[in-house]
Amino acid sequence: MKTVRQQARIAGLWYLGMALIAPIGLMIVPNKLFVFGDAAATAERLRASASLFRIGMASDLVHQAMEVWLVLALYQLFKGVDRHQARLLAIFGLLPIPIVFLNTLNDVAALQLAQGATFLESFSRAQLDSLAYLFVRLHGRGVSIASIYWGLWLLPFAALVLRSGFIPKIFGWLLVAGGLGYLLASTHTLVFPQWPEPVGTLETILQMGEVPIILWLAIAGATGPKANDPVEA
Repeated sequence: MKTVRQQARIAGLWYLGMALIAPIGLMIVPNKLFVFGDAAATAERLRASASLFRIGMASDLVHQAMEVWLVLALYQLFKGVDRHQARLLAIFGLLPIPIVFLNTLNDVAALQLAQGATFLESFSRAQLDSLAYLFVRLHGRGVSIASIYWGLWLLPFAALVLRSGFIPKIFGWLLVAGGLGYLLASTHTLVFPQWPEPVGTLETILQMGEVPIILWLAIAGATGPKANDPVEA
């Protein structure tokens, strides 16, 4: 039977793997290929860097598949702390996975439109570029919807950390900040896009509250007298 420390490190390694892969599709590829407000330039970059764009799509699919193992590992770790909060963590952690998988179809459509095909010959190049840009933007909105659940799952996660007795409470409060950051970012994008730029900076700062727990779980796992207890079956 695994100890609490061992189970925490297993969760931490899944979490760290996700944290290393997710930015490729969520930040690196979009920042390199998408030109805000310019459909023609965006489509041209998609055509010129189709392989990079596909790597971004693969990143989205892989890190969300890893999320399944992460959520299950965390549920196993925390169900002895508070089964109700552990169930909430599992539910909110699993809900964004199908959203992201389906959202990848927007990228598939964008690339297909940018590259063109025989059955698209009735559309002009400008029309195809505009449609490709539309699907790129829809993908971004899909990420914003998934971010609602990325924020919500951090709140029961935070409650479990605060009650656990084997993870320092500071990480729980940082998770609260991270969850609020994701929720604020989704609200900003979907409901109040007119909010000023400083709000976006605040969202990013708050979201960074999720990072310390990733490193802690992967390196230390758990500490204190409960760290060597067996995980509840």
